[in-house]
Amino acid sequence: MQKPLLEHLIELRRRLIYIFLALGCGVAVSYPLAPALFHFLTEPLVQVMGGGRRLIYTGLTEAFLTYLKLSFFSGFVLSLPFILWQGWFFIAPGLYPREKKVFFLLALASPLLFISGAALAYYVICPMAWKFFLSFEIPPSSDGVSLQLEARMSEYLSLILKLILAFGICFQLPLILMGLHKIGLVTLTTLRTNRKYAFLIIVIIAAIMTPPDIISPLGLIIPLYALYEISILLIKFSLRKQDNHHA
Repeated sequence: MQKPLLEHLIELRRRLIYIFLALGCGVAVSYPLAPALFHFLTEPLVQVMGGGRRLIYTGLTEAFLTYLKLSFFSGFVLSLPFILWQGWFFIAPGLYPREKKVFFLLALASPLLFISGAALAYYVICPMAWKFFLSFEIPPSSDGVSLQLEARMSEYLSLILKLILAFGICFQLPLILMGLHKIGLVTLTTLRTNRKYAFLIIVIIAAIMTPPDIISPLGLIIPLYALYEISILLIKFSLRKQDNHHA
């Protein structure tokens, strides 16, 4: 009994070492590209503000730490497929052939869903949200005080990464619900009869994970609830396919 457990722990340590090495390589590759990556992330703001504007940093180490944070984020994204594969290699020996097929498909779908959510946040939600926040600027005039945004680069990066991560993670909902269904924690009937509670939970999650504007929460609530309904259809299709197979 102790030998299999010891072997599992050794294997887990080996997989974790591979994961940390992959993360380290991802960060090392990303850091020289951090200024270009930051420029890419500021494009939605530049499109709304126009040219001739600037971001600032107010601490001596702020720019360096901002680029370092961006490098860790980029390194994680680059190594995410490898991390998922290492998780797959660790759990695959203990799975039945049918379970291997299911988890293999989930491992393939997860990065695609994350990228889809991140793309929605970057290309659609951010420009609309930034336009809303910049609507509070007051242009210069001779008879009043002007109000103009001069955002800190660290605050801007934290905000846009928060949005990208929120959408990327929340877009994993179909995989989470299908996984919970496979292990018997939720049923198709439960998902159908608790739609209003699911919607309420989605609203709360969107309010917590997005900035305090109108556009960002709605931009997350609508696709997230659509993914909830898609999950129900996928589970229904899976059950129907399973019944036909047994018949």
